[in-house]
Amino acid sequence: MRLFHCIGLIGLAGGLAAAPVAGQKADDQIDPKSVELLHQGQSLLAAGRFAEADDALETALAVDPRNRTAFTVMARVAQKQKLYGQAIRFTNKALALEPADREALALQGEAMVELGAVARAKANLQKLQKLCPSGCEQATALASAINRGPTVASVKAPAIPKTN
Repeated sequence: MRLFHCIGLIGLAGGLAAAPVAGQKADDQIDPKSVELLHQGQSLLAAGRFAEADDALETALAVDPRNRTAFTVMARVAQKQKLYGQAIRFTNKALALEPADREALALQGEAMVELGAVARAKANLQKLQKLCPSGCEQATALASAINRGPTVASVKAPAIPKTN
């Protein structure tokens, strides 16, 4: 009889532990408010209002931190502002949520090219080519960025005349 009570208690504890998990949302169900803020951020980015777009996207991520598209669009905003290190950090967060995110891989590769890390960008290109063997626009864009080469890393500081 004691064994029956122990088994019953273990079963009850297991059922209670699993109850909160059953009520959680799946990863692919993003909060609608976060999606609305994402669309607002995309509109502001298209209008060239980068600071406002960044604010809307940060709010979208505060509402639902699983919104990987918001991370990708934030990376695009950072890239437009020539903040390539920040763009790489945002794409890393998007890739942590979904390692096969083609848009994040391409954006990260483009930012790496701009910083002169062409070898790492080529590794991203190889990943993209595995993800879409028949070709995709992200792989094409990254390949053209690699062929173009870095623009920021190749800029030299202006010569300052010596004043002795």
